[in-house]
Amino acid sequence: MKQSTLLGHSKLKVNRIGLGCMGMSEFYGSFNENESIATLHKAIELGVNFFDTADMYGWGANEQLLGKAFKGRWDEVILATKFAVMRGPKGEFLGLNGKPEYIRQACDKSLQNLGVETIDLYYMHRQDPKVAIEEIVGAMSELVKQGKVKHLGLSEVNADTLRRAHAVHPITALQTEYSLWSREPENEIFDVCKELGISFVAYSPLGRGFLTGAIKSRENLEQGDFRLSNPRFTDEAIKENLKFVEVIDQIAQSKGVTKAQVALAWVLSQNDEIAAIPGTRKVHRLEENLGAFQVELTITDLDIIHKSMPTVTMGERY
Repeated sequence: MKQSTLLGHSKLKVNRIGLGCMGMSEFYGSFNENESIATLHKAIELGVNFFDTADMYGWGANEQLLGKAFKGRWDEVILATKFAVMRGPKGEFLGLNGKPEYIRQACDKSLQNLGVETIDLYYMHRQDPKVAIEEIVGAMSELVKQGKVKHLGLSEVNADTLRRAHAVHPITALQTEYSLWSREPENEIFDVCKELGISFVAYSPLGRGFLTGAIKSRENLEQGDFRLSNPRFTDEAIKENLKFVEVIDQIAQSKGVTKAQVALAWVLSQNDEIAAIPGTRKVHRLEENLGAFQVELTITDLDIIHKSMPTVTMGERY
């Protein structure tokens, strides 16, 4: 299996299994800064060079964490961060903002948090419905001209929006949730990305941990974990969605690998250009995820998955 790819038409060569850093500062229960930094350093040691954060993760704390961890090592790192989701001083969500003035301010704040002069890949996290995509990408392109950003990305947009954005300024990567229980990008997005030469980056490729088999009931989640308010993690949904895990487990047992490795290998097998950014705070999970490169899914395996996997997931993604 190919282990690296170029993002879009850029010269950014990334390991196809990167690291999503959101959970190191918020959302998935307790976290420890020293453990997170150790995982980030181990990731570089193991060949991971693609790291994903956002200004809203820990409302700045996640970017600051990465700035601390990667100080003096930025030449080994390709970093993506995002803007648009506003947070208040206590972390309260204040909605979306795609106004050009805000984009400039958000970028400057991210540069300050990270302690860098340039961001490799700058994503619009979600589109502010009050601002046209042409205006948003136009403002983002000014950041490229100023040298504050190298390449542009979008997250969770439809095919038409992606085309319109790309017409304003080349889009290097599109990030959207994609896994065995979230397959919406297959409908149109993959084709448009291929046509325009835009890389697809799959976030939550392990279904927020569910597809690893680690979550069998709500009792497996810590108090304060945002998944407790997610429609796919109600008692009823967990019970129904375990059918996905059963299929993955069947393949994993036949190969002597883990369910996480099968789920990740499946994502990467969809085409050679997809990159995935599973999130973890722990070194042993990082090592397990990278083991997906060694999993060869045969045509028979893929056929079993295709025919056995439920066609409907209980519960919306958000």
